[in-house]
Amino acid sequence: MEGQTVLLAALMAGVVATTVTVLIEKYGGVLGGILGTIPTTIIPASIGMASEGGNEALIVSLAIVPAGMLINAIFLSVWALLPDKLPKTWSQNSSLIFTSIISLIIWALVGLFTISIIDRAIGNNYSPEEISIVGLVLVATLGIVMCWNLKPAPKGKNSVSKKILAARGIVAAMAIGVAVLISSLGMPLLAGLASVFPAIFLTSMIALWLAQGPSVPLGAAGPMMMGGASVAMYSIIAMWSLIEYGLFIGSIIAWIGSIVVWSIPSFVFVNWRAKVTMTNENY
Repeated sequence: MEGQTVLLAALMAGVVATTVTVLIEKYGGVLGGILGTIPTTIIPASIGMASEGGNEALIVSLAIVPAGMLINAIFLSVWALLPDKLPKTWSQNSSLIFTSIISLIIWALVGLFTISIIDRAIGNNYSPEEISIVGLVLVATLGIVMCWNLKPAPKGKNSVSKKILAARGIVAAMAIGVAVLISSLGMPLLAGLASVFPAIFLTSMIALWLAQGPSVPLGAAGPMMMGGASVAMYSIIAMWSLIEYGLFIGSIIAWIGSIVVWSIPSFVFVNWRAKVTMTNENY
């Protein structure tokens, strides 16, 4: 079962990693950023964690997912804010490499700190549900702030190379596979964090930057942050649905619920803010 789950995760990760780039490239950062962050790789990850760790470990792993998406939102914030602060004399490649490294370092440090905080919260008898709801509220708040004044997110003019798309799929698959393996070793908090490693966000930013220049990926950072919170919503619903209705039906319920409750309203909100920002800039 473990090998089958990892293989399924690899396939889904490869598909979504390619789709995110194509959507943002074709539709621009606002629509593409929301569509491209609909829950996908978290589905085989949660199924794998449930299969390898059991229901109790699954709930603990899912509890950290909203906090993990908050960490990913902070990761995307680095991409949205840091490049403008870098020396203008730097080349685009230098800025890209520096931004990539700093964003990953911040993700790792905040991630380890978050695991420590949540571990203490569980020790103080806070329920996984309470922890997950706090994480969702925080990531939603940051997403709203980052999308309130959106940067331009134009459609791309160039195609992302097939080599880069393939690399994105491999990195995303590895991240999900590691999450399932960690869960089987009895480390649910670390597995939950690994399941939301920003492989798709990172490779989306890099691939689009290389193909389109910095304007497209930086403009997509806010919408991707807002849309990515749907994964947090998925995890909250999945805590209940996977146990009550089984892995297959429960996953479908959590997926549809996260899109209806979060992805669609997020698109309406981000599209509204994009229009307001554009109107204000024209005055």
